[in-house]
Amino acid sequence: MSGSGASEREEFAAFFPQIVRDLTEGGLGHPEVGDAVARLKEVLEYNAPGGKCNRGLTVLAAFRQLAGPEQRDPESLRCALAVGWCIELFQAFFLVADDIMDASLTRRGQLCWYKKEGIGLDAINDAFLLESSVYRLLKKYCGERPYYLHLLELFLQTAYQTELGQMLDLITAPISQVDLNRFSEQRYKAIVKYKTAFYSFYLPVAAAMYMTGIDSKEEHDNAKAILLEMGEFFQIQDDYLDCFGDPELTGKVGTDIQDNKCSWLVVECLRRVTPDQRRILEENYGCKEPEKVAKVKELYEALGMRAAFQEYEENSYGRLQELIGKHANRLPREIFLGLAQKIYKRQK
Repeated sequence: MSGSGASEREEFAAFFPQIVRDLTEGGLGHPEVGDAVARLKEVLEYNAPGGKCNRGLTVLAAFRQLAGPEQRDPESLRCALAVGWCIELFQAFFLVADDIMDASLTRRGQLCWYKKEGIGLDAINDAFLLESSVYRLLKKYCGERPYYLHLLELFLQTAYQTELGQMLDLITAPISQVDLNRFSEQRYKAIVKYKTAFYSFYLPVAAAMYMTGIDSKEEHDNAKAILLEMGEFFQIQDDYLDCFGDPELTGKVGTDIQDNKCSWLVVECLRRVTPDQRRILEENYGCKEPEKVAKVKELYEALGMRAAFQEYEENSYGRLQELIGKHANRLPREIFLGLAQKIYKRQK
């Protein structure tokens, strides 16, 4: 997002061992909880790194663009790095739990944590530990800062919104009951907004805004209008890549069709099908058998879903430019444009 994308990524990655030390060094070897803290270290090192780190890097980039010269001291920068990692741990907390609920196999090119030998459903408690790590880090790095309460409330509110989105996702697509009538554009957009857009797009930028003293409701509402649109596009793209992406690039094998997910592809497909095609969907969607999954994919191809996505991508990008023109009056446009450039046309 800034000219030094690669060096910023290296700087961010290089801070991770410090995060692990902050969260574990006081407890490793402790006579009572030492074994549990050793497990926390393992959980952190397996689940937090390995992703693209876009959320954490966005905190850093937005902080640098918003901070005045007096806010760019090394200590403030360390706070921004720590808050970036808080979002990465927050993400890891959701993903560990999400993979169990979806019965996923791989994540970021490796076995899902719960799938590792000897882990299983103990991973639920590991997810809780990842969440509490977020609040321990916020206190350590930002506890004395004037924006501490804003950040605390932002993370708590975002967790609630994301959990509501996950619940909408689960109740709209129960694995055992396929009911295509539940899948509507309105429900899809609600799931995406709550499950993905708030924590992936608004949270990192809002955190940087609070850290640089931008706390007015108007400024945050403006940022939110742009970032929620971006988040919707990102999830639609994710749905597209789940079906049509290359697992070598995405690092995961898509399971939306098998999992009976309310995905953009199925919602769009339902708008286009003939009664006969709908029957094919009803007979094959939400089933584990590879031949049934293949039939759904054939139907997607027949209905031109690749082209439909390309058209959607172009329209969404145009809409986003309009929103940036309308709402980014006092915030630097580069923050939003940089984020947009990262996600449009991505392959993973």
